[in-house]
Amino acid sequence: MISTDVLIIGAGLLGCFTARNLTEYDIDVIVLEKEDDVCRGISKANTGIIYSGYDHKPGSEKHKLCVQANEAFDRLCHELEVPFRRPGSLMISYGPKGDAVIARKYRDGIEGGVQGLSLLNGSEAEAMEPALAKGITSALYSSETGTVDPWELCIAAYENARENGAQFVFGCCVTGIKRKDGGFIAETQGDTFFAKTVVNAAGLSSDVIREMSEKPLIRLFPTAADYIVLDRSAGSIVDHVIFHEGEDGKGLTLVPTVDGNLLIGPTNREASEGETKACDMRTDCSGLELLKALCEEIVPDADLSKQIRTFGSLRPNPYFVSLCDGDVIKREDNIKDIRITEENGLFSLIGIKTPGLTFSNELGKAVADMAAAYAGKTEPNTDFDPHRKAIIRVRDLSEEERADLICSDSAYGEVVCPCMDVTKAEILQAVKRGAHDFESVKRRTGAGFGKCQGSRCRRRIMDIIAKGE
Repeated sequence: MISTDVLIIGAGLLGCFTARNLTEYDIDVIVLEKEDDVCRGISKANTGIIYSGYDHKPGSEKHKLCVQANEAFDRLCHELEVPFRRPGSLMISYGPKGDAVIARKYRDGIEGGVQGLSLLNGSEAEAMEPALAKGITSALYSSETGTVDPWELCIAAYENARENGAQFVFGCCVTGIKRKDGGFIAETQGDTFFAKTVVNAAGLSSDVIREMSEKPLIRLFPTAADYIVLDRSAGSIVDHVIFHEGEDGKGLTLVPTVDGNLLIGPTNREASEGETKACDMRTDCSGLELLKALCEEIVPDADLSKQIRTFGSLRPNPYFVSLCDGDVIKREDNIKDIRITEENGLFSLIGIKTPGLTFSNELGKAVADMAAAYAGKTEPNTDFDPHRKAIIRVRDLSEEERADLICSDSAYGEVVCPCMDVTKAEILQAVKRGAHDFESVKRRTGAGFGKCQGSRCRRRIMDIIAKGE
């Protein structure tokens, strides 16, 4: 049996940031992840937007954490060397229903102390974004809205947590949890673990994990979403993140990503039983067609022929449930704010969704502080280092900087992925850090994210992984 102070289940954004914040203490931390790498679940599939906070009711936990996180995001990304942009956002309306929503969000934002908000008329919004369809009736501008790649952020948090002493065990599915000797025994298909406290950050399985030792309280009823990604040659059609508040409830979001692509989505649809049971993030043809129709309506000049990929996601909508004659009954209203359940050392994060990416570090810190206190391990780790060195991105360097690198290592002169200008040296660095397949290299270097989606570089990357050289 392997013993630790804190056992974290799940290596998505919340699991990795909880681990990172726990390593600020002199404490033993083990993270169990059923997949073979970090960020393989719901953390990887979202818009990558860093929200400013006006979307949430002033005084709510979501609002407070979102505002706090947004203000600190530049520092966080500087520490972890993660690319981050603040293009700002425009929420636009084309009618009275949307105007009312925008006015309310503006009032909530101002009341909640959100910085950088301006209420605009239609002509002001159209001047800021000429590619948008004419007829905008009002808009809400937020200068502090940002964008980040969720997997890059998660990988950075994982690497920093690991460097500071957290242990990660991959391919390790928890099959049972029981209380014993003032702590918890977690059974997996391999080893058995004992921990004083457990942090349940298992994403779509977090309700299942909790009910291994507790009675039903909260369950997830996921909905699904679809996204379209356009090539970088189409990414500059809008300068800001665009939120379209539709009169019929169907809106569109456009995100100019940190890598220069244009992300379109998401839809909001019922997930099939197969999707939710298998955590299968497939796309739906009708959802993709809806996105294309909305895009043609709101950004008529967007070149949809430059689509390079689509992807789906699942949203972990949480509801309170109750037991009635042995049956679990779903209550009527879903849980709209953050709820951390704490049950004698078991901390569960169930149903953390938008804007969970934005405040993943802040929520991770709050849970880490509570878990460390419960475990009685609050002495600081004097060797903690918040900084993580990223893999050098050759495509971001000047010609002179690139030439210097090639002089020191010829592998920086061997381009493996021409679409994203990724070199052999970058891929080798990813492998050295734990990348073991094409997907893990892709998310650490960007190789395979370009126009051909890996058709020209996949075989070469797999060969480099196999040979390690």
